[in-house]
Amino acid sequence: MSLFLATLIPALLLVAAGALLLWNAPVVSATARAFPRSRRAVYVLFGLGAGWFLYIVTRLTEADFGNYKLVLFIVFAAIAILSFKLVPDFLAVRGLAVLVLLAAGSFLSAAFMQWDYPQRLFMVALVYVVIIASLFLAGYPYRMRDFLDWLFARPSRARTAGMLCGGYGLLLAIVSFTY
Repeated sequence: MSLFLATLIPALLLVAAGALLLWNAPVVSATARAFPRSRRAVYVLFGLGAGWFLYIVTRLTEADFGNYKLVLFIVFAAIAILSFKLVPDFLAVRGLAVLVLLAAGSFLSAAFMQWDYPQRLFMVALVYVVIIASLFLAGYPYRMRDFLDWLFARPSRARTAGMLCGGYGLLLAIVSFTY
């Protein structure tokens, strides 16, 4: 992935999230509040996260336990399948966290050793903040529900968050065209 795309993709995601939060329609609030326990979101997000992770397992080399990739694939596939059945609560939040962590690796790899572009740090800083949030929410997924309840308790909070997300997204979009 190029540094341009690695900066533009988070920029577009932030602008879209900011626009939704600025709009702050009842459907946005209801959808966001239902997200942590949504079965559809579980199937999409956790399914994609498990699939992406299992794909990475199939690409392991000998230096990375590649001699045991079939065993690892079977064990992790069983864990993913059993998670749907045995741990369904807040699995959408964990699925989102898995996807964010896997995507963060691609974004950070694109910025690695790009010393000529100090503006890349706008994207890198955001990615590290999102990594910390994902690790926290993977361990305490009910906090996502609490945060969404707090965010949508007052319309001004959602709009302020929308302005912040949209503004930083626009900044990242501008930065992406400076490489």
